[in-house]
Amino acid sequence: MSAKDEILGRIRTALADAPRVEEVPRSYRTTSSLSEEELIELLVDRLVDYKAGVDVIDAADIPTFVASKLDAAHSVVYPHGLDTGWLQAVPESVQRHMDAPGSMLTIPELDATSAVVTSSAISVAESGTIILDGEPDQGRRAISLVPDHHVCIVPVSTIVQLLPEAMPRLEVTRPQTWISGPSATSDIELERVEGVHGPRTLDVLIVRGL
Repeated sequence: MSAKDEILGRIRTALADAPRVEEVPRSYRTTSSLSEEELIELLVDRLVDYKAGVDVIDAADIPTFVASKLDAAHSVVYPHGLDTGWLQAVPESVQRHMDAPGSMLTIPELDATSAVVTSSAISVAESGTIILDGEPDQGRRAISLVPDHHVCIVPVSTIVQLLPEAMPRLEVTRPQTWISGPSATSDIELERVEGVHGPRTLDVLIVRGL
């Protein structure tokens, strides 16, 4: 008998007389009936409450708004699958770094970068949560966690009201990043400190027509 078998055998013996586990009630809501405009309004309300910058725009306006959010940046990183047309209005003075398999930026390089621009997978309006799942237009987790400023594109078509609506749309085997406003903590003396585990500044562009 292997050590693993012995350990598992002891666990089974210890649990032999354990009470039957009660079935978890799953009577919570799994669908919503909010209109598109109501979903947008709810998500904006939650994100603003989290101290994120939010703009609701049309798809044609993405380049202009991305450029405006990067007006103080000296460099920007973007995932290899991002629509580069979204960056076309960014001034030439802002250095652009594409992060791609085989040519990934190091952590010190990411730390020296002013900002990152990504798309997103799903957004949950009720909790104000934006979810990235590693698709090519979102990139690996590090690029959205290390730079101090994150400009995130949220297509209106990806907004749902409830978490149970979001989960079936996600590929659970992919590394995910769940964002609810700029990174912050109030663990020490209830003083809010931003930029602890990710970007200090989050700008969200909610885009109609995507």
